[in-house]
Amino acid sequence: GQVDGQQFDYYDSKIREMIPKTEWIQKNVGDDYWSRETQISQDNEETYKVNVGNLMGRFNQTKGVHTWQRMYGCELDDDNTVRGYSQWGYDGEDFVSFDLKTVTYTAAKSQAVITKQKWDQNPGDTVGRKSYLEKTCIEWLKKYVSYGRETLERKVRPEMSLFQEDATYPEVVCHATGFYP
Repeated sequence: GQVDGQQFDYYDSKIREMIPKTEWIQKNVGDDYWSRETQISQDNEETYKVNVGNLMGRFNQTKGVHTWQRMYGCELDDDNTVRGYSQWGYDGEDFVSFDLKTVTYTAAKSQAVITKQKWDQNPGDTVGRKSYLEKTCIEWLKKYVSYGRETLERKVRPEMSLFQEDATYPEVVCHATGFYP
């Protein structure tokens, strides 16, 4: 997971466990959190293996390394506006996305239409996804921000370095990196 671009945990598929990445998550959640998140990730891993097998057939692939990715999250603005997203990709390309405002799925390519239609036929999952993004995800986001407030809201003075190369044109090119937060 990430909050404001800072990774706080990840799933290690070799040892099949969720791993903490920050001190603040380790201090604020218990064993039940790690057990639950590990179980969810293990279940997702098994589902994703099946998905890859199905998609290999749709794309007429018989072998090779293929990836099924999911990215989802929620945002809460200062005025309490909530936004959420959920999208899936296959082999590094967009596959299906979920639109929280319209509560619909969009197929990004023809091979995704079957998936979209299957998901459209299960309104319970769609309602659950909407509820998760608008409620559960926001509740956890607030907790994570609270747990990591000291780190996430720290103020760091910017550092700068300047170098110059001889140029034939009288122009300045600036490159700024490493801004946080």
